[in-house]
Amino acid sequence: MSTKAHRVGDEWSISGQKVWTSLAQHADWCFVIARTEPGSTRHHGLSYLLVPMAQPGVEVRPILQLTATSEFNEVFFDDARTDADLVVGGEGNGFKVAMATLGFERGVSTLAQQIAFRRELDAVIDTATRTGAIDDAVLRDRLVRARMELEVIRQHALRTLGGEQGDGASVTKLLWSNWHRSLGELAMDVSGPASLLVGPDYALDDLQTLFLFSRADTIYGGSDEIQRNVIAERVLGLPREARP
Repeated sequence: MSTKAHRVGDEWSISGQKVWTSLAQHADWCFVIARTEPGSTRHHGLSYLLVPMAQPGVEVRPILQLTATSEFNEVFFDDARTDADLVVGGEGNGFKVAMATLGFERGVSTLAQQIAFRRELDAVIDTATRTGAIDDAVLRDRLVRARMELEVIRQHALRTLGGEQGDGASVTKLLWSNWHRSLGELAMDVSGPASLLVGPDYALDDLQTLFLFSRADTIYGGSDEIQRNVIAERVLGLPREARP
């Protein structure tokens, strides 16, 4: 954690870099986890700051993706300022707040995501009907399984809604990210040869965008490998992975 912040009167001065910031080019505010205690190491001495984007000390550099869009961005802070009281969870507690944020992203936030997931699944089914792929017994079985698995994900997210996300969120993340990636692959299979064609200026249709973007699902928010380690160590009580 190299981004640092120090007090200047009634403000924080922030210098450093944040990467993979979703939709930063459109955001009015962002959160920044910065080291506010000089000399601290690892997860100690961090604070979770809320920072306005529209100021000279903030530069956003979009990251071009396979989809030809830039949901993710790099953000650079050069003496960026925010009010001293815009600290979530209190000074020095940034790691705890960040883990709670990640837990929400991995877990119950999928309840809102599932509205989009269901629309995407319906679009895949409509495409399979239009192309005749639904008459293929194997593809039809995959469509049925996709519908059933989405309901399993929903029920699991509802079950964990009332408590801390923590380890249950890791299970949810594994479920939905792999489901969504598989849905993208299924979308290409039911589309047939047309899935390999793009319009002028690399114009992708919705299912092609689904396929390409969903390749990142098992990486962002904590990769599959991280989630499996969390489950193995904290839920199953297995020995910790050897650290380098």
